[in-house]
Amino acid sequence: MRSPSAPVDPGFDVVVLGAGLNSLNLTIAFHAQYGMRCTTVVRTPVAMNERTVTTDLVTLGADASDEDLRDALIDLAAQRPAGRPALLLTNADSLIELIDRFRADLEPHYLLAQVDAQLLSRLADKAEFAEICDELGIDTVPTVIVDFSRAGEPDWNGHEELPWSYPVVGKAANTAEYHHVDFPGKKKVFFLESAEEQQALVRSLREAGFTGRFLFQELIEGDDTAQRSITAYRSSRGRVTLLCAAQVLLGEHTPEALGRPAAMVTGDFPSLTAAAERFLDHVDYVGFANFDVKVDPRTGRECFFEINPRIGRNNYYVTAAGEPVARHVVEDRVHGRDIAQVRVTRPILYTILPLRLVLSYVRDPALREHVRGVARRGLRNPFRYRPEGLWMRAYSVVSGLNFVRKYRAVYPRPTDTGF
Repeated sequence: MRSPSAPVDPGFDVVVLGAGLNSLNLTIAFHAQYGMRCTTVVRTPVAMNERTVTTDLVTLGADASDEDLRDALIDLAAQRPAGRPALLLTNADSLIELIDRFRADLEPHYLLAQVDAQLLSRLADKAEFAEICDELGIDTVPTVIVDFSRAGEPDWNGHEELPWSYPVVGKAANTAEYHHVDFPGKKKVFFLESAEEQQALVRSLREAGFTGRFLFQELIEGDDTAQRSITAYRSSRGRVTLLCAAQVLLGEHTPEALGRPAAMVTGDFPSLTAAAERFLDHVDYVGFANFDVKVDPRTGRECFFEINPRIGRNNYYVTAAGEPVARHVVEDRVHGRDIAQVRVTRPILYTILPLRLVLSYVRDPALREHVRGVARRGLRNPFRYRPEGLWMRAYSVVSGLNFVRKYRAVYPRPTDTGF
């Protein structure tokens, strides 16, 4: 499966499903820890995956069905020597579901490290997530849930007035369900400034045929620096072996990517990692998880927003802080053993943006000075992973300039809400 030119053979293979930075950061982690090349399977090629030294690319074409993806994975497995283990990983919600749907076909050939369909369904729903947090005494954002499958019923709450002043935030409870709905003005997250805007969105969702649950939430003020990210791994034997948290400095602000962190600084956040561990143990989680949190600047409350049942797009911040995420899944699934828990607290600055751009959006002078100091000691950009070639370094420059243009167009200056 791997290129014969790969410098190291660790005795197992890794196949990553999906394209872009989601998969690149994963393949970097395995390359950094084991010196190996993964195999990345995609429908449509992305240049960063084609050019990286960390993986070999298998392209199936834009029209490849889910069944085609399954068959390609099984064909790859047939090329492997008998008895050689292989991990199958992905970092996209829709592909997590695909792997689970074909679990019976794939498990004879691959080691999987993800939750089963029942728990996946619960956790993918932000409303279910909030209910679990409430059981555990973990703070969440005040939320009204509108179930569009009940839109024709007389007691449906879609037309009811929300209990907070505007603006409010709107988002789908389940991103996989929402992925299949299309309507003018569709966004990942909505910032609604009036009851008229909120009701217009309700009408658009109904007309588009959306039948899932949609969340309307009280706006927790604070710019991007009020956000936190937590990455964790819990083994198949029930031990949380990895915990790492970071403060977001600047997120992406285009409609299709709103909320994705683009620059973060790691550090010691014990209350966050303790809550994450408590949650994972409570639901008997298996595999990588990523939590989104926002700290209410008025009260200091740490409000958990959601859990992503995967490692998260920007997981390189963990590897860059000194703990390759690959080690945890390999020790668990390949070697069948747990390692001592690692809580990563070393400060590094992870960014796919130019440092000057990041600093221009950090309004707190003390935080800005802290970020400058961390950047001098440990600034990490996955596109500047040292073994990569000149193309990836050039890409980091071009990508950075494109981001500058995007922020000028869609988020020219920081706001008190992050919108």
